[in-house]
Amino acid sequence: MKRGLPTKRPIKDVKKVIAVSSAKGGVGKSTIAVNLALSFARSGLRAGILDTDIFGPSVPALLNLEGEEPRLSSNNQLIPLTNYGLASMSMGYLVPTTSAIVWRGLMVMKALQQLLHEVEWGGLDVLVLDLPPGTGDVQLTITQQVVLDGAVIVSTPQDIALKDAVRGVEMFRKVEVPILGMVQNMSAFTCPNCNTTHSIFGREGVTRKCKELGIELLTDIPLHPRICDDADRGKPTVVAEPDSERARVFMDLAKDLRGKLQF
Repeated sequence: MKRGLPTKRPIKDVKKVIAVSSAKGGVGKSTIAVNLALSFARSGLRAGILDTDIFGPSVPALLNLEGEEPRLSSNNQLIPLTNYGLASMSMGYLVPTTSAIVWRGLMVMKALQQLLHEVEWGGLDVLVLDLPPGTGDVQLTITQQVVLDGAVIVSTPQDIALKDAVRGVEMFRKVEVPILGMVQNMSAFTCPNCNTTHSIFGREGVTRKCKELGIELLTDIPLHPRICDDADRGKPTVVAEPDSERARVFMDLAKDLRGKLQF
């Protein structure tokens, strides 16, 4: 039998698939992924988000769907849960919130295959994949088995986060997934009292790294307490404050990506 890499195939009933990755935890990737997917939905697209983090799923909490369970279709496919007009699927819907997922590789891969290919999306214009931190088995399985239209890399400006972001860039390049650009998150905090801007995590780190790597800087998202508060209460900024400047940043990012992928 001829051996080689697995054959890539599209996710059924999905036109475009965008991966959001950071290769490092704690940089706000899931919050950005959910707000991006919601921005697609608010622009009139049929949008969904797939949380591929098996061990630490965040999407149920971000969409205020913790404790909910998906039903099975007549074809034994998982039916996504929907809130704020966004279809979603996550391991967090299949395992109780308080349960630790203590699985070895084969179990993880089986669960990932179910999330990737046993969900009845019902026809989407775009699906956002929220990738877990790192560049290991889960990421490689996704990039080698799923047709990805592009990847967005998220990082904060400090060097320790950028080192992992660079590893993520190299991973996508090795598996020949188009890199749509990088997002600089938590770039600066503006004091509401004196209007002074403070660079908490350094200045323009992602901007410099984009120039070095030949990658486009897609957008710069400020460090603002409301973005965190909105996420914590399960009502992301695009929904909670649709007319705010913060929401406009996410909407513009979605518009930019839509133009790049022409959908």
